[in-house]
Amino acid sequence: RWAGIHSVAPSPVHFWSSLVTEIMTVSFTGFLCFPKALQVTKEINCVTDYLKESESQLQRVKRQEKRGLLYGIPVSIKDSINVQGHDSTLGLMKNLNKPAAEDSVVVQVLKRQGAIPFVKTNVPQTLLSYDCNNLIFGQTVNPLDHTKTPGGSSGGEGALISSRGSILGIGTDVAGSLRIPAAFCGICAFRPTGSRLSKKGVVTAIPGQKSGPMARDVDSLALCMRALLCEDMFHLDPTVPPMPFNEEVFSSSQPLRIGYYDTDNFTAPSPSMRRAVLETKQLLEKAGHTVFITVINVFGLRWAELTNSQLFSFSKGELEDPNSKELILLCRVPSWLKSLLSWIIKPIVRFIYQFVTEWRKLDLDVVLCPTLGPAFGLGFPGKVSGASCYNILYNILDFPAGVVPVTTVSEEDEELLKNYRGYYNDMGDKTFGKVSRVGLPVAVQCVALPWQDELCLRFMKEVETLAQKRQRNL
Repeated sequence: RWAGIHSVAPSPVHFWSSLVTEIMTVSFTGFLCFPKALQVTKEINCVTDYLKESESQLQRVKRQEKRGLLYGIPVSIKDSINVQGHDSTLGLMKNLNKPAAEDSVVVQVLKRQGAIPFVKTNVPQTLLSYDCNNLIFGQTVNPLDHTKTPGGSSGGEGALISSRGSILGIGTDVAGSLRIPAAFCGICAFRPTGSRLSKKGVVTAIPGQKSGPMARDVDSLALCMRALLCEDMFHLDPTVPPMPFNEEVFSSSQPLRIGYYDTDNFTAPSPSMRRAVLETKQLLEKAGHTVFITVINVFGLRWAELTNSQLFSFSKGELEDPNSKELILLCRVPSWLKSLLSWIIKPIVRFIYQFVTEWRKLDLDVVLCPTLGPAFGLGFPGKVSGASCYNILYNILDFPAGVVPVTTVSEEDEELLKNYRGYYNDMGDKTFGKVSRVGLPVAVQCVALPWQDELCLRFMKEVETLAQKRQRNL
C-alpha cells in the first residue's frame, strides 16, 4: 500500500542541504543508494545496468573546488539515454553490445553539476507501451503491488524511485512516458517544453522523446531543472534556447487562475481519477486561487502522427514482446490509410493554435486535469491505450506538464468502478473498468503554456503542499 509522500526517503533537496553543511559526506550518499538499488531490483527487476564508472565520478566530485547544484546526488538514468560505454537498447536485441560513444548532453550536464549517474533502468520494447517489459531484461513490476505494472516507458525509473532505490531519475516522455509511471508508482514527474532540454544523445524509436526529471517531491524536480538549465547545457547544445531557470516565477505566491476538467470526453475517467481532480480543485479554491471548469474535447487529434511507420522500420527483424502486441497492431495501419486519415483529420498545427487561443480567452495561468491511473495489471496497457489521451494531448501540444500524487483509491471508488461503463461500453471501456485496487496512489496532472515550465512546477508545488497538508490532517 502506498503510504503517501511523508513516509518516503529524503529528497535530493534535503540531501544537497545536508551535503553543503557537511552533515553527510559524498561517500555516505553513494553508499546509501548503490546497495539499495541492487536490493530493490532483485525484487522488482528495474535496473538494467550498473555504471561502474560512478565510483570514479564520486571521487572526482569530492575533489571539485566548486560544488554544483547536484553535488553528490546519485541519479538513475533511463535505458534510452546515452551513457558512454553502455548500451541504450530500447528493449531491442539488435541494440545489444553497441555502447554509446559519449554521454548524452543531459548526462554531461548532470555530471558537471556534481551528480553521480549510477544505474540505467528498464523500459518496454521500443518505448511505445505503458507496461515495462522486453525480451532482454524481462518484466519490471510495480513496487506497490507486484501484480501491477509500474507504467512505461520510464517504468524502471518510476519503480526504482518509488522503492527508494534512487532519489532522482531522468526519464523521457513521448506520450506520457514520464507522467504515467510516476502516477502508477506514487511519485512526481515533469515533462518540460520540448526544446527546453537537449535531445542530443537520447535514443528513440519514434520522434518526440523529451527528457525530464522524476523524483518523490516537486522541489527535487525543480532543483534538477535549475541545475540542467545552465550555461553548460546551452554551450553543449546550441539548439537549446538559453533560458536559465526563472526563480522569480517558481517562487511566486500570487493567486493563480486555474482551469480544470475531470474528463476529456473521449475516455471516461475512473472514479478515483475524477475524485482526485475534484478534491484538488476544492483545496485550491480554499487556498485563494480562482478555479473554474473548462471543456476539453480530444476528438480530431491527429493520432496518426504518433503511430508512423518509423517505429516499425526501427524495430524491423525484432522478435515482438507479447505485451506490445495490441499497440503494434494498432500502429500497423497501411500507409495509404494513414495518408487518408491525415487528410481528413484537422492539421495538428491548427489545433495547437486553436487550443492556445481558447486558453488565452479564458486568461488561464495553468490547467488541472486527470492523469492516467491507478496502475494497470501486468499486460493490460495495450488493451486500454485509448485512456492515455489524458497525457498524450500535452505531448501533441508540447505544453509542459507534470503529475503529483494526491490521494489513494478508496473503498467507495472500488464500488463505483463496478458500475463503470465509459462513454462507449466497448471492450476498451470494459477493460479500463477493471483497473484498480484499494490503496494504490492516484495523481493529478498540472499543465502550463509552452515555455512556462517554472509556472507549471510552481503549480505542482502548490498542489503537493495542499495535498500533504490535507493528508496530515486526516
